[in-house]
Amino acid sequence: MFDALYLSFGLAAWVIVGYKSVAWFRDRSNADLGLACVMTGGVATVFLFSAPSLYRAFDRLAGVANLAMVFLYSSVVVFAAGAMVLLLRWTAGEGAAGKARARVRARVAVGGVAVLWAVAIAGFLVGRPDAVEHPRDFSTAYTDSPGVMLFLVLYLAIFGFASAALGTLCPRYAARLGGTHLARGLRVLAAGCWLGLVYCACKVIGFGLSWAGHPALWLSNGVAPLSASVAALMVLAGFALPAAGPRVAAWRRLRRLSPLWRTVTAQTPEVTMETSTWSVRWPFADLEWRANRQMAEIRDVQRGIRRHVESDAVDVARERARAVALDDRQLAAVAEAAALRRGLENRAVGHVPQYGADSVVVAHGSAPAELGAEYEHLALVADVYHSPLIDTVLTELRQRSAVARG
Repeated sequence: MFDALYLSFGLAAWVIVGYKSVAWFRDRSNADLGLACVMTGGVATVFLFSAPSLYRAFDRLAGVANLAMVFLYSSVVVFAAGAMVLLLRWTAGEGAAGKARARVRARVAVGGVAVLWAVAIAGFLVGRPDAVEHPRDFSTAYTDSPGVMLFLVLYLAIFGFASAALGTLCPRYAARLGGTHLARGLRVLAAGCWLGLVYCACKVIGFGLSWAGHPALWLSNGVAPLSASVAALMVLAGFALPAAGPRVAAWRRLRRLSPLWRTVTAQTPEVTMETSTWSVRWPFADLEWRANRQMAEIRDVQRGIRRHVESDAVDVARERARAVALDDRQLAAVAEAAALRRGLENRAVGHVPQYGADSVVVAHGSAPAELGAEYEHLALVADVYHSPLIDTVLTELRQRSAVARG
């Protein structure tokens, strides 16, 4: 079970690393993104070496028992070193002087971590007393070995310090970013770091109890690994959210907008652009571009049918919407949907009213720059486009038009 679980998490984590690496190769100047790739790679490697079968297979290949633990913990130290560099970059200040200061401090920090970790590995090599594999209980198997204890304590100190610092600073930066996906990712990352400190505390308490003659294997080998695994997943989620969040939002927008887009562009195919082959073969490709395209093409249709919409169509739709006690957002959506359907209906039969509408785009109380609000408004238009209320409005408009012609 542990093999399947950890290997699945590890492979998923490496997919995230690959995705972020592609983004970083496109923008090499983004050092923070490069650090995120390194840190995510560290977490991914931890998951892989946590699988007992891979752990033992690596040791058999190397001919050294428990050497996989050194690589596992080294991956955590790589994450911690990346976190320290990230913190120094965030706190060094703006401008060329700040960047230079960050580079100097980063070199000192990474150098210090490298020296401490070299001492820790030396402790492992000296203190490892037997050739028995301990993929699940390494920290409790060697509590009487000073060298291994030095290895473990230095590991926990490096990881704990980086986790505490990153867990403290991430929420501060998230507060400056408002409700963005990056802010959410930073908060989840911070939560993962604080849970990582729970892992460190469990290990340290476990050491103390073992030295006092009251070993608590359930704490060191049960609660601690579980908290570390959940913490690692939260860290991965924190790194993935800034990239995945906008795409999930775009997919939801596509799912809601697509019915309306297909309906209106079927009657006005001239406004549509050719779909890429990749988008046809892979439905999750170019999600944001496709969502933006659908909204733009719906707006193009609306601009093209204004002269086919009676000047009082929007007012009639608003009156009927008020009669059923809709709120302002719903009222705007109903008015716009009615005008859109009426315009397409008249255009299909070649009817141009004597007095056309100045616009069929109805204000909905949000600033034009708020793209998310614009999407939500059009999604509401899509929701009510075929509703009985719109049918009622269209029936009234047809009757008025017939009377006017008669």
